[in-house]
Amino acid sequence: MTMTTTPTTEVPFEKIRAAFARGYQSQRQELAYWIDEVEGTIPPDLHGTFFRNGPGLLDVNGQRLHHPIDGDGMIFSMAFANGRAFVRNRFVRTKGFLEEQEAGKILYRSPFGTQKPGGMLANIFDLRLKNLANTSVTYWGGKLLALWEGGEPHRLDPYTLETLGLDDLGGILSPGKEFAAHYRIDPDVAGEPHLVNFGSQMKLGIGFQEDATIITIYEFDQAGKVLKRHAYRIPGFSVLHDMAITPNHCIFFQTPLDYNAVPYVLGIQSIVQSFRLNPSRPTRIVVLPRDAEGPVNIYDAKSGFIFHLANAFEDGTKLCVDAVSYADFPQIEPGENFLDLDYRRFPAGELWRYTIDTNTGTVDRTFLYPGTCDFPTLHPQNQGRPYRYVYLVAAPPGKTRWVVQTITKLDLATGATDVWNAAPYGFPSEALFVPRPDGVAEDDGWLLSLVYDGEQHRSSVVILDARDLAQGPIAQLHMKHHLPHGFHGCFVPDYFGPEA
Repeated sequence: MTMTTTPTTEVPFEKIRAAFARGYQSQRQELAYWIDEVEGTIPPDLHGTFFRNGPGLLDVNGQRLHHPIDGDGMIFSMAFANGRAFVRNRFVRTKGFLEEQEAGKILYRSPFGTQKPGGMLANIFDLRLKNLANTSVTYWGGKLLALWEGGEPHRLDPYTLETLGLDDLGGILSPGKEFAAHYRIDPDVAGEPHLVNFGSQMKLGIGFQEDATIITIYEFDQAGKVLKRHAYRIPGFSVLHDMAITPNHCIFFQTPLDYNAVPYVLGIQSIVQSFRLNPSRPTRIVVLPRDAEGPVNIYDAKSGFIFHLANAFEDGTKLCVDAVSYADFPQIEPGENFLDLDYRRFPAGELWRYTIDTNTGTVDRTFLYPGTCDFPTLHPQNQGRPYRYVYLVAAPPGKTRWVVQTITKLDLATGATDVWNAAPYGFPSEALFVPRPDGVAEDDGWLLSLVYDGEQHRSSVVILDARDLAQGPIAQLHMKHHLPHGFHGCFVPDYFGPEA
C-alpha cells in the first residue's frame, strides 16, 4: 500500500476530518512482530530504537474520554538493525490504568476534560488525578522512562516495554512530584551530553497572597546522576509544558491564563476547562539560570498561548527563542465531542522568533512560518545553539487552519520550505531527526515519523531523507494495526529488539 499524496483541495474537508477522527479509536491489542511490509529500503546504517508515547485508550469499557490527552499512555517502539525493523506496543500499567481496567469504568477525573460518570455529584470535591504516563519517553542513564508532567516517571523494560513501576530518579523525587515530559538534551557540557528537565508546581494565592509557580530545574549526566537541582519561585499562575535551553539558561513562556478553580472543585469542569486566556496581559518569558547563582529575569512579550518551543540560542547580549504561538487557548468545551470537531475553527499555531535584548529588556517578535504548524524538532547537535533547519508537522501548503498532514522543513536562513505531504488521508506525528553516522551537514540525516493512514486505518513509520523531503519517503514500514494519534518520542542508538 502506497500512501497517496492527492492535493487536499480535491477532497472535501469533512472526509479528511472523518479520516483523522478514526485515528482516535482505542488500540487494545499489545503486539510485537517483525515488519514484513516495507515500501522502499530501510537504510542499512540506521541502527537503534525509535520510541514514542501517546494515548492508547480513548475510552474505558465504552465510556468515551472527553479529550484525547486524557488517554492512558501506550509506548511504541521500533528497533532497527541490519536493514530490518521490529515493532512493539504496550500500555504503561499505571496504578490508575489497572484500577480502571479492573473496575471496567472511569474512576478518575482527568486534566483536560474527562469526568467520572454521574455528573456533578460524582465529581464534586474529588481532586485526585491519575498519572497518565502518556506524553513522552526518554532513555537515559540506562533507564527507559515514560513521562507525564503531573507526576513521577514510570520505568519500563526497553526490550519488552513491561512496566517496572514508578521511578524517583535515585531519590530526588518525592511521591507525586512533578517531572516534566519536555526534557532537553544539551549535546556538549564539558565534552559530554547532559539531560536537562524541570518540574512545575502551581501555588494558588489565598486571600492577599499572589499566585506563584515553583519551577525546579534538574540536570543529569550520562549515567543518570543528578548534577544540579535548583528551585525558583516565579510570580503568577503558570501552565508549563515545554522549555528551551542554551548553555547558560532555561527559558519558559508563562501564558497569561486566568484560572477559576470553583467549577473544578465543584465537579462541573476539568482543570483545563477552567482556564481562559487573558489577552489584556502579556505573555512573560522567564529566563532561569542553569547555575543556581545566576539571576532570574522575566520579560514581557505579546500575549498568546505557547505550548511547544523549537530551540533557543545566545547571540551576544541577545537571547533568541523560537516557539509555536496561538492567538487563543485551544480547548474542547464540556458539551463538545472531540471526534466531531471542525479544526478550522481553532486558532492556528504559528512559528515565531522572540529576540530578547538582555540590556534593554525588550522583546522583538519575528514571524517565521506562514501556516498552521506544531511539534518542532531539529538536529540534536544544535540543541541550545544557533541552527538553520527546523522540522514541523504542518497543515498542507496554503491551509492556515487545518489538520496537520505534512512534514515541513523550514530553512531559517532563507525562509524556503521543503515539504512531504501525506494528504489526503495521511496524518504524520512529530518527526524525529536521526543523524547519519558519518554526517557532517546540519540536515544530513533521516526523519522518522509515525503516520496514521485514515483510509487503511493503520499506522506506518515513514523514513524521510532530511536533505530532500519532497522526493518522498526512503521507506514506509507498514504495521498490521493502528496506533492512536500520539505525542512525543526519542531515538536512541541502542538496539532493543530480538536478534536480527
